[in-house]
Formats: sequence, structure tokens, C-alpha cells
Amino acid sequence: MDKTSSIGALKGIGAKTEQLFHNLGVYTIGDILLHYPRDYDRLPPITPLAGLAGLMEGKPIPGHGTDLEQKEEGHCQRMGEATAAVAAQIKKTPSVRAGRNMQVTSLILQEQGVTLDLVWFRMPYLRSTLKPGEWFLFLGKVTRKGNQFHMEQPQIFQPEKYAAMQESLWPCYALTAGLGKNKVSKAIKQALEALDLSVDYLPEEIRARRGLAEYHFAIENIHFPESEEALAQARNRLIFDEFFQFILSAGIQKGQMEEVLNGFSFLPLVEGPICQVSEEPQEDPQGQLAEGLPGQEQPMQPLWADMVIQHLPYRLTGAQQRTLQEIRRDLRGRKVMQRLVQGDVGSGKTILAFLAMLDVSQSGYQSALMAPTEVLAVQHFQTFTELCGDNGLQIPIILLTGTLTQKEKRRAYERMQLYPNAMVIGTHALIQERALYDSLALVITDEQHRFGVKQRESLFLKGSQPHILVMSATPIPRTLAIILYGDLDISVVDEVPAKRLPIKSCVVGKSSRKASYDFLKKEIALGHQAYVICPLVEESEGLEAENVTDYAEALRGQFPPGIVVETLHGKMKSGRKNLVMEQFARNEIQVLVSTTVVEVGVNVPNATVMMVEDAQRFGLAQLHQLRGRVGRGDAQSYCIMVNTTDSSKAKKRLEILNRSNDGFFIAGEDLKLRGPGDFFGIRQSGLLEFRLGDIYQNSDLLKQASEEANRLLLEDRMLELPEHRNIKEQIQLFLDRQGETVNL
Repeated sequence: MDKTSSIGALKGIGAKTEQLFHNLGVYTIGDILLHYPRDYDRLPPITPLAGLAGLMEGKPIPGHGTDLEQKEEGHCQRMGEATAAVAAQIKKTPSVRAGRNMQVTSLILQEQGVTLDLVWFRMPYLRSTLKPGEWFLFLGKVTRKGNQFHMEQPQIFQPEKYAAMQESLWPCYALTAGLGKNKVSKAIKQALEALDLSVDYLPEEIRARRGLAEYHFAIENIHFPESEEALAQARNRLIFDEFFQFILSAGIQKGQMEEVLNGFSFLPLVEGPICQVSEEPQEDPQGQLAEGLPGQEQPMQPLWADMVIQHLPYRLTGAQQRTLQEIRRDLRGRKVMQRLVQGDVGSGKTILAFLAMLDVSQSGYQSALMAPTEVLAVQHFQTFTELCGDNGLQIPIILLTGTLTQKEKRRAYERMQLYPNAMVIGTHALIQERALYDSLALVITDEQHRFGVKQRESLFLKGSQPHILVMSATPIPRTLAIILYGDLDISVVDEVPAKRLPIKSCVVGKSSRKASYDFLKKEIALGHQAYVICPLVEESEGLEAENVTDYAEALRGQFPPGIVVETLHGKMKSGRKNLVMEQFARNEIQVLVSTTVVEVGVNVPNATVMMVEDAQRFGLAQLHQLRGRVGRGDAQSYCIMVNTTDSSKAKKRLEILNRSNDGFFIAGEDLKLRGPGDFFGIRQSGLLEFRLGDIYQNSDLLKQASEEANRLLLEDRMLELPEHRNIKEQIQLFLDRQGETVNL
């Protein structure tokens, strides 16, 4: 048994349970070890029976810190329900009665007028275990009905043993329906016992230089930490590994790409246009295009991009003009462009992509723009089509996505072969085997971190050494961007168009929800629309966060029938998501209750309110991205962030968004607030797909990993030396997990 063995090879995991693990993305024994806890619990403090009423009312537990400390630690739970550890002396032997198809054991505890009814199913032997006169501790979820408290199937401990266990940290895992935390924990313990983890791929000199724990210690303590100190060491090692493997794999693939580039004979774009191809060219009897071939020089014409710029209803900012000049210089240079355009939300990167593609089309070549979602691809297609139509440009614009019918895809493939200066816009469908290009000269990837390196390389290899342009709205400090995108030149669009009004933001508590809904109604009455963002699609075990499904249903009850409330989330099929977004864009939906699927690029100028529930659960960079979905029209826009905790730390973080609309400033301030010891700081969701690491929170480890990876690459660029065999094997496993079909 090794890391590549099926998860079904573990004892007690049959076909049905194996499928449940697949739902979590766990297919192999190696995968289950990488299914890290999303958080850790401590056992709740021991509560005397007489203290249950106070606990249920959310009052602090005597002797266990202040009210605020307990709320931040999660000891106080929802009104009417709490997980409690109740210590009591048994006064009477439990009773056992026959229930429906099972035996039910009951025990009633009483103290100072408080009664707790304990119930167990199929456990009649407890009658002889719970003896009168002895003390026990009962751990479970308590509910209240009038003056009666009730606990079903509680765990039973000796008070002394429970007190000792309170020092331990207990892992909390992401789960799926039908798969509980005990099953996941047992599978991980089995995997740790079955695998030989004594060989560490990371050389001892690197571990010593960076003060890193050995791998077997780290993987054991990330799941079942001996102490908080051990957990800190485990997290540091595993986060370093994530960064190190990411940077090292990117460097190796960059070396492979450079070898590929050496095999090309590069033909740069010329200074000016050489031809114009109409939307529907005529064919001669031999089936060849009658005119407009790239090789046939035509009279020089003004640059189409310059003409479009002159007719835009706004003036390009200085940052846009500077970035466009850098792109044009690269396009007309003597080497392949590899440039990252990093711009804040609303800074106008899309128009830059269009203008670059326009230059390429006018020169007689094709360009491709790959978007991370179909919703965004369709939006780009519509925007580019309108821009060409408004300026009288007859350029073939082709949409290629996964949900097109076979007939529509066949037509798109034919047009890609027919029109040598087409703009092709799509999703991953752009790199499918049947997608053949005629003369691809420019490749643009939008939100590049959402694509694998191999996917970008696949699109690159569709052309004869095309230029590469990467667009990202994620505000990464320049020092970190250089590490993550070291093979790219960087342009920063750090200005927002002057016509855009600053978005007004506020942070409110749960008590302000009704006032917030009233504000939404007023904006809708003015003809505007609103987003409401929830962190979860459906209610999740152990998480008290608003979820899209239930929230939308409750919200419909708050609004009159004329206001249409609809949901959008990542689990929906692409066709359904596209339909919902089209209806929202047409104002057929007034309130869109969504997960962060709207975070990237969606553009509805009529939307003026962004309301984010459980805002403290999101990273500041992500909240800023969400806020950027509004403020895209002429009307004043607003962002309401609902903070559902009393944590002073959460308030301080969210207050940063009140002070600034500058994503780079926000990212920098967030970086200052969150130190390496902040284990459970809010991750910047969507920003690179690291399991544990966060480039803001763990920036020091990112820099260390970069230094070590670059030192290794200088010594052995392709990891060919025998002493680097273990590292090479680990990088191959890393690429396999990322879905990269790369052989090192």
C-alpha cells in the first residue's frame, strides 16, 4: 500500500463510502493525508448542571473568561442550543424501555431545580455502567423545551479523564452528507499507520536552514496535534512545502517552455496593419479566400485600436495608456511577450485586452482569450461584439465554451480555420484537441491563477509561439507578485476611471439586517439591483454561517412579490448559471443571492448594492473583489458588510475596507494585521489554490520557499542529479494532483 493506492484499500471503506470520499476530492491514500482539518476544536469547559440555563441563554460560564473571550472561542452557541459538558452525580439507575425497533436508555439528572433528560439508543448496557453515587461527565448537544433540558446520545467520560483531554486540539474536517468526522478521522489514522513516511523528500540542509520540522512529524501533527506548538511547527513545514513545490514546478516548466521556444522561428507583429479580413469573405472556385490573406500586404491604414480609443465614451487613465504602450512594445518586439497585467477591480483591464487583440487582428493574426468561467467568457464575447459593431469593425469573434452543442462547436471550429484574424473567446474548451487555430499570435488568460500551468502551455502550443498576456484583478503586493509570477514582466494598472464614484461601505451587525433590507428595497424602487453574498451553498455541519439556499428563501419572505430573488452558486450547471446571470443583467432578477462565484469579472452596471453576510469569514482581498461587482454604472453604489461576531479583531480587519477602495492598500494593511502565528486567519479564497498557505498571511514562508527553490534551480534546473530524485518524484506528484499532465 502506498500514496497512490485507492482510498478503498483502507479497512472499513466500501464502494459507497469510497464514493463519498470522492465527493470530497479524495481518491487515494495520499489524498486523505492532504485532506487537512479546516479548524480545530477544544472540548467545552465543564458546566455544572445548575449552570445549563445560563449557557443556553448565551451568558458567560463562571470561571471561564470574559463574555467576549468565550464568544470568540465558540463556547456560546445559538440561543436554545449548545454543545455542553455536564458533570453530575448519578442519583438513580437508568431505565431501559423498548422503543420502535430499538431499546432506549434514559437517565434523569436534577440539581437546584434544573432537570436534564439524557437518552441513548441501542445502548442498554449503560444501565449497569452508570451506577448511583458515582460522578460522570456527559458531552453532547443540549436542547431546551420550556424548563426541561434534553441531550441525545451524549458521550460519557470520567471527569478526571475529560479534564486531561481538554488540553487537546480536535480536528474539524470538511465533510459531505453521509460521511461524518469519525469516519474521516479513522481513515486518516489508518493511512498514517499504513504508510512509511520516514523518508523526507526535503533535504536536511534546507530543513536546518529554515528551521522546518520533518515531514512525518508535520503530517501527523497537522491532523492530530500534540500541542499548539506542535501544530505551529506542522503548519509551517506543510505551508513551506506548498510554496516550494509550486515555485519549483513553475520553474521547471518554465525551463521546458524555453526549450520549446528555442525550436520556433518567431515572427513578430509588424508596426502597422497589413490587411483587413471581412466577417464573411468570399471563396474562389478552389475554396481559397479571395482576398485578405496575411501574406498579401494591403495599403497602410490607421490603427483600429487608436480609432476605438478615440470613440470610447471615456478617456483611458494614465495607467491604462502606460500599460497599453508596454503591451504594444512587446507585440512589436523581437521576443515573445510574457506579461502580467495586474489591476484593481474596476481599473479597466478588459478594454486593454480588447485593444491588444484588435492590434493582432488588424495585423492578420488570431488571438484567444481564456476566461475562468463561462459566465465571464460570454460577457467578454458580448462586450467585444458590441465594441466592434459600434466602431464598424467587421472582425470575426468566436465563442467556444463547454456547453455549446456539438453543432455549435463544429461551426466554431470551422470559423477558427476559416478566419485568420479571428478573436476567439472561451473557457477550457479553447485548449481541447479539436480546437485548431489558423494563425494564433496572442494568448490572454483572465485570472491566471485559476488555470494550471499546463493548461496555459497547451493554449500557447496551439499557435506558432504566440505572445502571452496574463490578466489578474487580485491585488498582490509587487514583492509577492514577482515571486509568484517570476517569469513574467509586470504591468500595474493602479488607477480607477475618473467617472466611477467611490463605493460607500459600512460594517453592521446582525441587528441591522432589517435596516439593510429596507435599504435594498429603496434601491430596487429606484430601478437598481443588489447582490447578497453568503459563504455557503447549503447548511454545513458545525458551521453557523448563512447559506445561499435557506437565505434566499427567507429573503423572499422579507420582500414584496414584485421583487424577484434568485440564487447563484458554483454547484449549478453552467447553462443554469448563464441563464441566471442573463436574467440578472436584464433586471428580470432584482436580488441575486450568491456565493463568491460572482467574485470574478461579472459586470452588471445597474447593480448598486453589495451585501455580504458573515463578512468576517472572508479575506479582505476577496471582500474587495466582491465590492468591485457594484459601482460600475453612473449611480452611487454601496457595500454592506454584516459582521456576525463580537470579535474585536474582526471589526478591526473589516474597518480597513471602510477606509479605502484601493485594493493594493487593503492587501498591504491585511498583511500587517495577520502574522505567521495567526493559524486560522481568513484565507484569501480563490487566490491560488493552496490547501494551507496564504500568500498574505504566510508571506515570510513564501519568500523563504522562493529562495530555496531558486537556489535549487540554479544548481540543477531540471532536477536530473541523483541526489534530487526524491524532490523530482514529489514535484511529479504535485503536478499530478494539480491535474497537470506534465512528465518531468
